[in-house]
Amino acid sequence: MFKKWFFILCLLIAIIIKPSPIFADQKISDEEMLKKRMELFQKMEAATQIPWYYLAAVDQYERSLRLSRKDIPEPKGVISIHFTPEEWSGMENPNQNDQNKASITLFNGIGKDGNGDGKADRMNDEDILATFADYLLQFGVYDDNFRIALWKHYKRDKTVSIIMGKAKLYKTYGKLDLNQKTFPLPLRFNFSYNNTWGDARGWGGRRIHEGTDIFADYGVPVRSTCYGIVEMKGWNRFGGWRIGIRDINNTYHYFAHLSGFSKELKLGQTVEPGMQIGGVGSSGYGPPGTSGKFPPHLHYGMYKDNGRTEWSFDPYPYLKIWERQDRKNR
Repeated sequence: MFKKWFFILCLLIAIIIKPSPIFADQKISDEEMLKKRMELFQKMEAATQIPWYYLAAVDQYERSLRLSRKDIPEPKGVISIHFTPEEWSGMENPNQNDQNKASITLFNGIGKDGNGDGKADRMNDEDILATFADYLLQFGVYDDNFRIALWKHYKRDKTVSIIMGKAKLYKTYGKLDLNQKTFPLPLRFNFSYNNTWGDARGWGGRRIHEGTDIFADYGVPVRSTCYGIVEMKGWNRFGGWRIGIRDINNTYHYFAHLSGFSKELKLGQTVEPGMQIGGVGSSGYGPPGTSGKFPPHLHYGMYKDNGRTEWSFDPYPYLKIWERQDRKNR
């Protein structure tokens, strides 16, 4: 009996003194992770003259992909840029986990040694970043060169546009922490909303409601919910006057049925949480200028891009969270 309790006591002491890897990982805060990423980006910029925000944009794009797709493993380290074993080691390389620089080169692999330890490790953050930087240097370090390199790598125009938008955000704000969110309407106004995502809609053909309707008085200010790039601004026969903003996580925020747009708002510009972009209205369900076919409200939708396609998801839980956060911070 004594031996049994002695064993349990020793086990508890071992757990307390030497935390498990999961516990250790949890101790690394988001702030520390962002700091480590920035250090790596700036170190690579100093070595290659590639602007840090280009590297950060690609890394953040791939991080979003890896968290939204099952065919790509979740990121393990600080850097999320992903290379397949075939790309890294070479298609004909018999050792798909090769870390030898000479044999990787022999088999036309792209893996590089970024930290100077003599190995090209596909799981090492510095080696991954150095490998992608080496690829970019084949084209150049300016915007047009970067666009060409991105298209050659991803072969998708929308991906190029999304990554360029992320680079602009990072360059404009000079930081990686651009995840803050806010409720789309100021809390000093009266409004109401329920979970209407997925409800049936009949006007213009049978379809589902891809958003949440927030009812408020005509002209109540509508704000950007996020840091992002204005990807779309104009008229749609369903949504009326509407705006689309892409955030740093590949999420597209859609604001529809507006009464109009903020005067200075332009396509391609950066916005931040709380910035006014328009007003609540009742536009839509007809040709340009149609209004008043329904009570004034904001249709707010969210869409995720995974590098292949884009789909709608329910914004209601996020709206509730952002509303609570705004009330707490008043």
